Amino acid sequence: MTLTLDDRRGIERGLDRRESMREIARRLGRPPSTVTREVKRNRVYLRPRGMEGERFPADGPDGLCALLARSPGVCNGCRKRSCGCSRTPKAVYRAARAHALADEELRGARRGVDETEEGMAMKLEVIRSDLARGLSPEQIAATRPSLGVSKSTIYRWADEGYGGMSNMELRRKVGYKPRRRKRPRRPTPHSDRRSHAAFLALPQDARDGRWEMDTVEGREGDSAAVLTLLNRATRFQLALPLASQTSAETVRALGALRALLGEDGVRRVFAVVLTDNGSEFADEAGIAAALCERPGETRLFYCDPMRSDQKGSCERNHVEIRKLLPKGRGISFDRLAPADCALLMSQVNSEPRGSLAFMCPSRMLLAAYGDDARALLDGLGIEVLDPSELDLTPGCIERARTERGDGPLTG
Repeated sequence: MTLTLDDRRGIERGLDRRESMREIARRLGRPPSTVTREVKRNRVYLRPRGMEGERFPADGPDGLCALLARSPGVCNGCRKRSCGCSRTPKAVYRAARAHALADEELRGARRGVDETEEGMAMKLEVIRSDLARGLSPEQIAATRPSLGVSKSTIYRWADEGYGGMSNMELRRKVGYKPRRRKRPRRPTPHSDRRSHAAFLALPQDARDGRWEMDTVEGREGDSAAVLTLLNRATRFQLALPLASQTSAETVRALGALRALLGEDGVRRVFAVVLTDNGSEFADEAGIAAALCERPGETRLFYCDPMRSDQKGSCERNHVEIRKLLPKGRGISFDRLAPADCALLMSQVNSEPRGSLAFMCPSRMLLAAYGDDARALLDGLGIEVLDPSELDLTPGCIERARTERGDGPLTG
């Protein structure tokens, strides 16, 4: 719901009384983020006089007072004002002016849109909230048909700044950093029956149902890593913690899956596994045994050396993991707990996918493997979440760790 004039008057009174954003939000029955965003968006100049009443820039001009530079970012309630503070610029939040600015913004957003102001405000608030949780315009349009907007409309509204949105909120529209080349891995020797050529000789349905296996690394200097297995057909992603990036740890992690599913369950679910030539996959016999391979059959296959693109689905799907564990943020995989990986898998596998007709991977896995899939999800603590519960942002895991009393992954 959009803020009313009475809501904005309540915000102004709270700021004048030096209440925190949380205190104001609790009194109004609103989320703290809504109050914080409202103050930052609709604060106005008090000084210099020639700019009085004009919208104060979001980041503020240079030379800000130290008090003005931090939350709540306004001079309301500042004790120095009664002493004739001479600092310039000054910013204040005034309910009447904020309401006028918000109305003006809504009218601008409605140009060319066949919608009432109240309806438009509701749609923009929902879209903003979903973008903040890491959902893409395509996913929002598919999972919220009641909004009646297409993905291209959401992109256009963000591009044109409707409702204070910007392209910075679109996870794919912001430019990527240039990729650094990895050091070449030492090829892992394996028998010819496990070659990529042998994999290509399998029946089409066996290849389509394969699991692609890889690892995701943490920050430089970490010993730990995450073992990933992606089911090509359902896009279901496993992410299992490894204490070290070694073949022994890989065998241990796969053995844990065997303990959950039993030998018959592993054989039903993991019929074909394709991996690369990394040293963590060097123990061909150990991995094959963990996959319950029997004499005379082959369930484990390797890509050609330096051809990780031969399991490109797994490589591309690491983007989903990096939404919650991004590179370059100082996140230590040495501190990752099984509960962190369970939360990651719950979020990533509950995300609706366009390639699955906007079903989520967890439900697709349950449809494909039934009781075996349920045993896998329950054993690893993976929940099937509603789209409204998704939080595909880096703060998701950190907030859960704080609630559990664990320290941060960074630092």
